Amino acid sequence: MSDLLTLEDVACVRGERLLFEGLSLALAPGGAAMARGPNGAGKSSLLRLAAGLLRPAAGKVDRADAALADEHIALDERQMLGDALAFWAKDPSAGMAAMGLAPLAQVPVRMLSTGQRKRAALARIVASKAPLWLLDEPANGLDADGLARLEAAMAAHRSAGGAILAASHQPLALDGAQIVQLG
Repeated sequence: MSDLLTLEDVACVRGERLLFEGLSLALAPGGAAMARGPNGAGKSSLLRLAAGLLRPAAGKVDRADAALADEHIALDERQMLGDALAFWAKDPSAGMAAMGLAPLAQVPVRMLSTGQRKRAALARIVASKAPLWLLDEPANGLDADGLARLEAAMAAHRSAGGAILAASHQPLALDGAQIVQLG
């Protein structure tokens, strides 16, 4: 598979409600797509389909290894941040540095602020080295520095041959991103 993500004529049904159908998308290395639409249109469901966490009601999904950042931090609240990130990546230091979290390596995850928790979730994605990033509302809770770090990490990931599928109500610097309009 040369594309990192391919959706072919995909449909998504949640709770017996058709969210979208006939959706096709291909993301090559260096590519990006932005899912847009109102709340409840299926943006998060699209990311879960791409991650393999949901099955499409119709169509086909093929993807490379992927890392998903959504509303769940996916880090052990009882552990120190560095140790919790090490569960996901042998060496989480690049992710921590990219998101400005190195000074917080010895802080328990449960003690992080909302913005620090979002940065930690994004550091997990960076440290994963997965070629496909699936980002659900990645800018929520970030201050200006956090947003700048996120955008720099996304640009570096794409420059290194990775791809990104994001869903956001906020503007993100994803130059040349395909727009996937839902709803």
